[in-house]
Amino acid sequence: MIITGASEGIGRALAEALSARGAKLVLAARSEDKLQALAKKLPGSVTVKADMHQEADIKRVVDAAVQKFGRVDVLVNNAGRGLMGPLETVDLDAYKQIVDLNVYAPLRAMQLVIPLMRKEGGGLIVNISSMVSKNAYPTLGAYASTKYALNALSFTARAELAKDHIAVSVFHPKMTATRFGENAAGTPVDFSSRPGGAIPQVDTAEQVAEKIVELIGTEAAEANM
Repeated sequence: MIITGASEGIGRALAEALSARGAKLVLAARSEDKLQALAKKLPGSVTVKADMHQEADIKRVVDAAVQKFGRVDVLVNNAGRGLMGPLETVDLDAYKQIVDLNVYAPLRAMQLVIPLMRKEGGGLIVNISSMVSKNAYPTLGAYASTKYALNALSFTARAELAKDHIAVSVFHPKMTATRFGENAAGTPVDFSSRPGGAIPQVDTAEQVAEKIVELIGTEAAEANM
């Protein structure tokens, strides 16, 4: 099983939850020190320092899974980054970078594992989207658009690959207690602008991970927090 963006946040919590259930993991992220620290807690896991912007790195992750375990049963495309700010002022170069990570990278990873899964008689791909892909919230339009795109790729792939017994599922977290906001590009979201100034409920990464584990078990088309 491959998990991208595994060094912290949802990816790390998911790795811990799945390892506790006996999963054999390939953990990919840019932060090698954090990956190594996590791997020490998860016996038998494999780490790959990878920048998912780079096609060669994505291939190295998949190759590592095949080399260690001989197959890829599950791919979790979790790596991603936010982009915040009014569409009028969104930096287009920054937007291209976000599209590259949030859309192109998951698609490339899917393209690499699909033939492997087909050869083995099936598999599961889980793409981590967002609840923002189900609304039109001001200042999150650019980021949301990448998740709308990921949804479209996922649902189409699910239809295309059903005959091969390859399921493609989408998970939609809400606001999660991670460093996602700190790492996002652009202007931070001001939640006081929401109707009534209410701050959304914040889930822990562990709560989100448990929901993703449930989705992996059911292989449903999508699930929400």
